[in-house]
Amino acid sequence: MARAEVTRGEIWLVDLGMAQKVRPAVVLSVAYLDHERALVTYVLRTTSLRQTRFEVAHEARGFDPGAFDAQSIGSMPPARFIRRRRQRSANPRGLPGPSS
Repeated sequence: MARAEVTRGEIWLVDLGMAQKVRPAVVLSVAYLDHERALVTYVLRTTSLRQTRFEVAHEARGFDPGAFDAQSIGSMPPARFIRRRRQRSANPRGLPGPSS
């Protein structure tokens, strides 16, 4: 079975390796070309809120109350993106909205 393409604005479960766990993240990067590095940039979602100005609140069916933390940006190969949780939203900025 072909692997789904990781697309900007989608929420995926990401395998962060042995040091951390599988966590939801919103995809920031656009599709890469053949001559570019095969990396996907993401922002992690957290339920351990600290009420900082770097947190973007996110509430959606199937998720505990939480936020995307702009201080938790990273890049991983697409193979580490395990499963899509939410399709791209209709939000023009490409980020999931409160109703996503």
